[in-house]
Amino acid sequence: MDAQGRRPARQRKHRLPREAYTGEIVVAFTACVARQISPFTDASLVDTFKCFLSRASHTHGCRVLGYCFMPDHVHVALQGTRPSSDLRKAMSLFKQLSGYWLARNRPEVRWQRGFYDHVLRREEDILVHLRYIAENPVRRGLVDDWRDYGFTGSDVFDLRDVLAS
Repeated sequence: MDAQGRRPARQRKHRLPREAYTGEIVVAFTACVARQISPFTDASLVDTFKCFLSRASHTHGCRVLGYCFMPDHVHVALQGTRPSSDLRKAMSLFKQLSGYWLARNRPEVRWQRGFYDHVLRREEDILVHLRYIAENPVRRGLVDDWRDYGFTGSDVFDLRDVLAS
């Protein structure tokens, strides 16, 4: 338990039933690396993980609207493309594929259990969430403009065009 009496993220159960992550919906996820290690500063590792993310998303009928690989965590916005799309399974598969790769290639790095998620309601603006994801490196002080951060993007469109001010 932390000072506020909350369990650490890895021990929290998902608050929503599995079916809440199914369908033509958008869910924003955050997954963190354990032990404050920062593997996502290596471009080749991030490229490998982007492939895992695309593969996992495609397998479960999703598309990657946006991602941002911060040094020690990743933000991802997934959208279901059909009624049977399972966004939670897509994120779990991404962590499984990348976790297996880490165990074989970077055993000092591993994921925390679970992930944070936010199922976007119909009235919420997807672009607001994509901007939040893209601007994480600015808030962390890594760059002055999110466009200068090399580990932010989308499998669907060019974020520079979509988030143009």
